[in-house]
Amino acid sequence: MNWSNYIKSFQSYLKIERGLSKNTVDNYTFDLERLCTFLIENDITVSPEKIREETIQQFIYSVSKEVNARSQARIISGLKSFFNYLIFEDYRNDNPMELIEAPRIGRKLPDTLSLEDVDTLIAAVDLSKEEGERNRAMLETLYGCGLRVSEIVTLKISDLFFDEGFIKITGKGNKQRFVPIAKATQKYIERYRNTIRNHKPIAKGFEDTLFLNRRGKQLTRAMIFTIIKTLAVKINLQKNISPHTLRHSFATHLLENGADLRSIQMMLGHESITTTEIYVHLDRKHLTQIINTFHPRKT
Repeated sequence: MNWSNYIKSFQSYLKIERGLSKNTVDNYTFDLERLCTFLIENDITVSPEKIREETIQQFIYSVSKEVNARSQARIISGLKSFFNYLIFEDYRNDNPMELIEAPRIGRKLPDTLSLEDVDTLIAAVDLSKEEGERNRAMLETLYGCGLRVSEIVTLKISDLFFDEGFIKITGKGNKQRFVPIAKATQKYIERYRNTIRNHKPIAKGFEDTLFLNRRGKQLTRAMIFTIIKTLAVKINLQKNISPHTLRHSFATHLLENGADLRSIQMMLGHESITTTEIYVHLDRKHLTQIINTFHPRKT
C-alpha cells in the first residue's frame, strides 16, 4: 500500500471514528501530502511503515524555513496522529515522532471587541439593502450565542427552539449542544425570516437552512468573513477581526460580567475547560476586582 492509500485510510478514520471536522481532516491531509512531496523532491523512497525518525527530522527542518512555529507545531501534531493510527492498525509498532518535540509557542490571546465596538459594527449594516436584515441577524446571532462561523452557516430553522429560549448547535465533530438565545436576537432572526427569507426562492436542499445567499443556498464561510471585514473598514475599526472575534468577545464579556467558566465552556462547546481558560488571561483588572469584592480576606 502506497502513501496515498494510507492517507485515504487515515482520512476515513479521522472522519468516522474520531469525528473530526472537515477543516481538521484537510489540514492533516495537507501536511502528509507535504511530507510526500519532500520525499519525492529528495529522491527518498520509503513507505509509511518503514520511514525513520531521521528522515522526518529532515522534513521538519525543511518545513521550519517556510512556516512559523505555530504551523510547525500543528504539522508535528498531525504527523504524530498519523503514525499513532498506523500503530493502532498494526502497520507499525513504533512512532517515529516520539522523540521529535514541537517548538514552544506562547498561548495566543484572542482579539476581542468592546461592547461599543460590537454595537457600532452591527449598526453599520445597511438595512436599505436586501441582505441587510440577514446580515444584522447573523451578526447578532454570532455575538449573542458565541457561535463558530461553521455553526452559523449550517444553522437550521428546525434548530430554533425560541419558545424554550434555546438553539441547537452542531459543532466540531458533529457534537450537539443547546445554547441560550436572547429575546433580542430572536427578534432579529424572526424579522429576517418574515421580511426577507420567506419571500425569496429557495434552492432545493436548502429549505431548512436559516441564512441564505441571493441564490437561495447556504452562505459560505468566506462570505461571512467578507461581510465582517467590510463593516470593520466602514467604521474604521483599527483591528484585524473575523467572525471568531465576535465569539471571543461573547465569552470575554460574559466573564467580565460574572459568568463562571464552566457555563461559558458549555455555551462555546469547548471539550476541555483548558481551552476556555484562555479568557481568564484577557482582563487581569476584572479578576482583581473580583478578589477585592468577594474574597473574605479582602481587607
